[in-house]
Amino acid sequence: MKDRRPSGIRKSDSQARQQAAEELAIAALSFIAGEAERLGRFLALTGIGPESIRDAAREPNFLLGVLDHVASDESLLVAFAEHSGIDPEDVARAREALARGTPQAP
Repeated sequence: MKDRRPSGIRKSDSQARQQAAEELAIAALSFIAGEAERLGRFLALTGIGPESIRDAAREPNFLLGVLDHVASDESLLVAFAEHSGIDPEDVARAREALARGTPQAP
C-alpha cells in the first residue's frame, strides 16, 4: 500500500531507524528501572542521581548511554533481549543508529 502522507512528512529510512532505536533504548531504560538493583547499578555507573534522571534523559546522548550500559553487561543484555523478545544484536544495531544520529560536540 502506498504511503499517502505528503512528501514533506514521509519518514526516511534513517529517520525510521532512528525512531526505532530510540524506542528500543526507552524500553531498555524501562527494563532497567523495573528492578531496584538494576536501576541502582545504572545510576551508580553513570553518576546520575535519582533526582536528576529526568533532566539527564533530555540530553542528546542519554539514550545512547542507556544502550551502551545494556550492551556492556552480557547478563543484562540477555535478560533485556529475552524480556523484550528481541535478538541481542538489535541492541548493537540500535546503538549504531543512535550514534549516527547524535550531534557531535564541537
